[in-house]
Amino acid sequence: MIHRIRTVLLACALGATALAASAQVKIGFIGTLSGPSAALGQEQYDGFMLAVEQRQGMLGGVPVTVIKEDDQHNPELGAQLAQSLIEKDKVSFITGVTFSDVMMAMAKPMARAGVLFVGSNAGPAPIAGKQCNSKFVFASYQDEFQAGIVGRYAVDKHYWKTLFLAPDSPSGKDQLRGFKRYYSGEVVSEIYVQPHQADYAAALAQIERVAPDAVVAFLPGDMGVNFIQQMNRSGLLNKVPLLTVGTVDGTTLPLLKDAALNVLAGAVWGPDLPSPASKAFVAAFEKKHGRIPSQYAAQGFDAALLIDSALKAAKGSVADRDALRNALNDANFSSVRSGFKFLRNGFPVQDGHVFIVAKDTQGRASLKRIATPLEANPDWYWNDCR
Repeated sequence: MIHRIRTVLLACALGATALAASAQVKIGFIGTLSGPSAALGQEQYDGFMLAVEQRQGMLGGVPVTVIKEDDQHNPELGAQLAQSLIEKDKVSFITGVTFSDVMMAMAKPMARAGVLFVGSNAGPAPIAGKQCNSKFVFASYQDEFQAGIVGRYAVDKHYWKTLFLAPDSPSGKDQLRGFKRYYSGEVVSEIYVQPHQADYAAALAQIERVAPDAVVAFLPGDMGVNFIQQMNRSGLLNKVPLLTVGTVDGTTLPLLKDAALNVLAGAVWGPDLPSPASKAFVAAFEKKHGRIPSQYAAQGFDAALLIDSALKAAKGSVADRDALRNALNDANFSSVRSGFKFLRNGFPVQDGHVFIVAKDTQGRASLKRIATPLEANPDWYWNDCR
C-alpha cells in the first residue's frame, strides 16, 4: 500500500459556519506536494484556495469542501487517489495535477467515472488529442505550448543556431518538439541531463565549444536554479542569450535573485500582465503569502474561478454533469489571462508571452513582459480530438 497524505479543508474553516454540510460541493485537489518539486504543487493549491477564501469558502454561491492529496509525483499513487476521491469521497470535481505522467495515470479512472476534471498544470499531448475527454478542461496549456513561444521568439530575434538543454525524460523531448514546431533554425546540439542533476560543468563546456546564438533550456525547479547559478558564475550568461521554459518563475526567482537577471522565459502568464483581474490576483496573493505568485498559482486561481462560473450557471447544483460540463466549456469568467476560451479538446486558446528577469519596483527579481510572439494561439493537437 502506497502511503497517502491527505488534508480536508472544510468551508466552515473559512467562515461559512452557518451553511449546512449537506449542501457542500466536494472538490478533490491532487498535486505534487512533497519532494524536490513540492513548491509547484503548493503554488497550484495556494492559488486555488485564494479564490475559495475570497468567496468566504464558497464557489458558485455554495460552500465547498476541498480534499487535498499529495501524489508525491508517483503516477500509481495519483491513480489510486483519483479512484478514492471518486468512490469514497464522492467528489463532484477533481482539480490540480502537477506532472503529465501522473495525469496520464489518472485519466483512465476519471474517464471511467465521468468525473469533471479542471487541470491547473499538466497538459499531456495524448489527452489534448486522440485521448481527449469532454469532461476534462485545463486552465493551463498543452505541455509543448510554452516551448513553441520560445521557438517563435528565437526566429524573431534571428537566433539561427541554438543549443537545447533538458532532462533525459519524456517531458524533455516534448519541449524540444514544441520548440521545433515554431523554430526554423538549426538545433546544433541537444544536451540531456539526469533529473535533478546538480553539476552542469560538462554542459557549460559544450556551450562554450559550440558557441550557439542562444541556449534553450527546460530545467524545472532545483535544476534550473543550479544551472543558472553556474552559468552566471562562468560568465556565459553575459555572452549567450538564455531562453527558458518552466525554469524562471515565482518558485525559483526567490532563490536565484540577481543571478537570473536578463534570463528570458516563454510563458502564458506573468505577474506584470496589465489586465485588472491579473493585477488584483497578484496583489491579493502577495498580501496573503508575502511572495510574488508563480504561473502555477495563477493557473490554480483560474481553475477555481472556472469551477465557480460553472456552479453559478448550474445554480449550485451538481446533479446534471452535462450541464456543468457545458458551463465549464463556456469559460464564462474573468481569467488572469486575456481572451481565454476553450477548443473542443478542453485546452485554451491563449497568448504566449516572452518575459525577461528584471528588478521590480521593490528591487526583487521578477518577470517583465517584453514580447508576445503567439497571439490567440491554439495547441497542436486539438484537431485530433474527436
